[in-house]
Amino acid sequence: MKNIIRTTTAITTLGLVAAMMAGCASAAADPGTGESAAPVDELRLGYFANVTHAPALVGLEEGLFQDALGDVDVTTQVFNAGPAAIEALSAGAIDATYIGPNPSINTFIQSGGESARIVAGAATGGAALVVREGIDSPDDLAGTTLASPQLGNTQDVALRKWLADEGFETDTSGGGDVQVTPTENAQTLTLFQQGELDGAWLPEPWVSRLILDAGAHVLQDEADLWDDGAFPTTVLLVRKEFLDEHPDVVADLLKGHEAAVQWIADNPDQAPAVINGAIEKETGKPLDDAVIERALEHVTFSVDPHADTFETLVQNGIEAGTQKEGSIEGLFDLRLLNKQLEAEGEDTVSASGLGED
Repeated sequence: MKNIIRTTTAITTLGLVAAMMAGCASAAADPGTGESAAPVDELRLGYFANVTHAPALVGLEEGLFQDALGDVDVTTQVFNAGPAAIEALSAGAIDATYIGPNPSINTFIQSGGESARIVAGAATGGAALVVREGIDSPDDLAGTTLASPQLGNTQDVALRKWLADEGFETDTSGGGDVQVTPTENAQTLTLFQQGELDGAWLPEPWVSRLILDAGAHVLQDEADLWDDGAFPTTVLLVRKEFLDEHPDVVADLLKGHEAAVQWIADNPDQAPAVINGAIEKETGKPLDDAVIERALEHVTFSVDPHADTFETLVQNGIEAGTQKEGSIEGLFDLRLLNKQLEAEGEDTVSASGLGED
């Protein structure tokens, strides 16, 4: 049964659980070998009911994860934003999660590199600042209230950094020239429709929902802020202890993940319905056809995590005031993925000096 995480556990409790897990960790296998230290019969996977997490949605709906994992059962938990997923990962409640890059960076730095590793990319693009009628330039944002999915998540950092570049001050308590209010995506839509919010920096399909269902328009597409429009929106993050102890299971997860990315590329006519069906299961309501089609036009799915962008993402988080300074050397472990890509005759992907590849 899929359980939707709606609340977070006390930080002190999570810290205690994480400490207990670290104390009980057994001898680790080398992830590059694909050999596990001990058998496991379950992989607990987190994801969001977002278009930017389509490889997770397709992998589950089409049975691609289960096909790849064989006798290892896939159980799932659904999250609204990255920080909540990180809390579950850190507490050992899940083994892997689809997630944005900034929460991945945060947990790595805060744990001194002991918490998790990015093992693959999943999606690029598909995030933007959308606003109400009457806001036509950044200058019009003074005194407005904008939403992001959660404090410290990838879109929250992007919004705060962009506002700073435009000359606005913000703070994590909601003060400043522009008030940034972290809000669940579904609630953001409702509040925007009610006139309680002036805009939001969101991932797809929420960008398209605010545009088509609520009359918003794009003020800043995040793709326009990056070279070639390529910026990571979603990566596949695995708890380090699980990766160390069960590299063969992670290798099979990656096979399912790559199969899902390829399925989306190979089935452009079927993908919207499959993705929409998965979203309906988790949210209780499907997206309009126009929404899902527009959303998919703005997202690219790839196993490349675009590691070359992560140093910039670190600096953005520091400037946004949502993360500590620290090294991300070692954040990536792409050995299992690249071994798989080499066996298939595909181009390998780079950790850009930030880990193993």
